[in-house]
Amino acid sequence: MSNSTRKERNKKGRKPLFIILLLIKFFLLLAMGGTYYYFSSQQKQVSYFHIENPIVFQGEIYEKSAVFNNNQLYLPFQFISDHLDEGITYDEQTKSVIIISNETILRFPIEKLEKYVNEEPFEIAVETLITENQELYVEIEQLENIYPIEYTFFEDVKSVVISKDGEERRVGSVNKTAKQKDLRIKTTNTYFSDFYDTVIHGEKLYLIAEVDRHYFVQNEKGITGYMKTDLIESIETEVVSVYRDHAFRQLQYPEWPINLTWEAVYSQNPDVTTLPELPGINVVSPTWFKLKNEEGDIHSLASMTYVNWAKERGYHIWGLFSNDFNPERTHIALQNYETRQKMIRQLLQYSEMYDLDGINVDFENVYLKDKDLVTQFVRELTALAHQAGLIISMDITFISTSEMWSMFYDRRALAEIVDYMIVMAYDEHWGSSPLAGSVASFPWVERNLTKLLEVIPSERLILGIPTYTRIWKEQETEGGNIEVSSKALSMRAVEDWIKERDLTPEYDEASAQDYVEFYDEEEKATFKIWIENADSIARRGQMVHDYHLAGVASWNRFFANDESWKALDEKLSEIQN
Repeated sequence: MSNSTRKERNKKGRKPLFIILLLIKFFLLLAMGGTYYYFSSQQKQVSYFHIENPIVFQGEIYEKSAVFNNNQLYLPFQFISDHLDEGITYDEQTKSVIIISNETILRFPIEKLEKYVNEEPFEIAVETLITENQELYVEIEQLENIYPIEYTFFEDVKSVVISKDGEERRVGSVNKTAKQKDLRIKTTNTYFSDFYDTVIHGEKLYLIAEVDRHYFVQNEKGITGYMKTDLIESIETEVVSVYRDHAFRQLQYPEWPINLTWEAVYSQNPDVTTLPELPGINVVSPTWFKLKNEEGDIHSLASMTYVNWAKERGYHIWGLFSNDFNPERTHIALQNYETRQKMIRQLLQYSEMYDLDGINVDFENVYLKDKDLVTQFVRELTALAHQAGLIISMDITFISTSEMWSMFYDRRALAEIVDYMIVMAYDEHWGSSPLAGSVASFPWVERNLTKLLEVIPSERLILGIPTYTRIWKEQETEGGNIEVSSKALSMRAVEDWIKERDLTPEYDEASAQDYVEFYDEEEKATFKIWIENADSIARRGQMVHDYHLAGVASWNRFFANDESWKALDEKLSEIQN
């Protein structure tokens, strides 16, 4: 057989095989196209929201929905507390919601056509506060006037989308060349998934995340889902800007650094003719006011003679108001909005009568359960005090596990409310301490100060410093135990005590202070003193520079000597790099 004949037969044999392969390919393509068409046709639009009137905030659906009442939109009280204002409160006594805004106390009684602005009544067109299913709701138009928010209600999906001033969002727009079949916000990042909503060319979308060549997006209605990354263009970051005219009154703050001293007034004011010069002092805080009873009456020891003495020397006067360290009286007085307002009105009246520049709040020995009530009282006081041009400072302790002396302070919240926080950085070893020790050793102060500055901005924090010291007495009892007692002494009294016994102080490394110890043969007792003097006071003043603090506050004026005032002034006045 010739070669040409065999080639001819091979060509004839390959033709049927080629046709078969062609047919297989055709049917495969047909099947794939049919499958694609089938699954494409099965994609359906599904509902995204599963509650009525959902609230969308910062990309998420809030757990509770909004409600309509008489064609007015209302937001849950809990949403406001969670996301807009943790200070909003409901007062059971007056059946009102209380909001502090721009040095103003707003009170909205439940289901009434009225509101109170600093307790002055005003008529309003719609009820601001309603209840539904035992939940409180606040009308959104009032909220929009108070808080820097804006909202949109989308009728087709019944969603309420809320934006807040300063909110940062990554945005993009739908590519104008995108195919019609791709203009969908899908339920998953797979090709044949169902979809929640359709979009149009050029529509703005918020980009929440990027997952496997898809963006997790949200449209303006609050619906979120997936779109391919190549469908989104013109990506940028935008910041929500909502303007509200919340201009605050300009207060007259003391010059930096603040050098405050407390004037301890227990039953009567000092004779001002005997008061020494106080170089560097720019604020005095006499302990004039205290909570008298559960009804909110305030006991006053204020003196116009003292005021005139202070004003002649250019001192700011911050009258101290204490809870008298009475936990039960404090608990009852703070529970009631009207009692709190009564206390505030008296403080404002006294401030006007005595030409005060500020109020120093000193609440100590308070039940932990009253933590929020203390914060609310300070919030209400500060709003009205600022309106009267008064500066508010709040005394606090270092952070510890003591419920009634430390844990009841909501330091983070209080720091955002008041003008200054004053940390009482002393009584490391208190008067009845079972162990003798320094009133405020330097390592103890710096360790606790560093921890506190994680919560309170340094420019708002004033360091309380002791001008007193304790003389400790350790004496063996008949049973062989060591009995420890102490009493507080002024710097002058300590100097005299040391001189009388011809003692020489030594430097104590552990406390970073001068220290003396003396054994009394007659009393069979050991006396110990960790000394506060001009040197220790100056080194405490140095902490203002080291930690960029607002200043110092010394407890108290009576205990200090002339040398310590001068040393503190010189240290605070130093220009440091």
